[in-house]
Amino acid sequence: MLFCVSAVFCGCANNTYDGKLLRLHIRANSNDEADQSVKLAVRDAVNDYIVENIDKSTFDDAYREVGERLDDIQAVANAALEANGYSYAAKARLVNEYFPSRMYGDTVVPDGYYDALIVELGEAVGNNWWCVIYPPLCYGDEFEYKSFFAELFRR
Repeated sequence: MLFCVSAVFCGCANNTYDGKLLRLHIRANSNDEADQSVKLAVRDAVNDYIVENIDKSTFDDAYREVGERLDDIQAVANAALEANGYSYAAKARLVNEYFPSRMYGDTVVPDGYYDALIVELGEAVGNNWWCVIYPPLCYGDEFEYKSFFAELFRR
């Protein structure tokens, strides 16, 4: 089977991308407009926490630190829900599960099994917001876009 990705992939600015991803998914309670809106408030709070507290220089560092801070991440999500007047709770967990292909800007993340921080809000049956913790696809100046295939052929 021939598999081709025709987009750019993200590599860390100061490190070599090692082929591993740590995804972040925030799953809304429902697709109701209010639940989708609070999902974004939780996203902002969780992302702020990750920026300030998680070392994203290697997959192993990011995975370990997220795992060690699951209770804190869950507390951050619950605080955002409470601050916005929601009574349902968040649950944070670190899993390996199947995800379909997704695009982030011009970046294609192919389908497959990935490690992921999942933050479930309430019933968690609504649309999710997603990004990638490692390599840091969502975190400002900590990354740069590089052609994944150009990097492969440069070696």
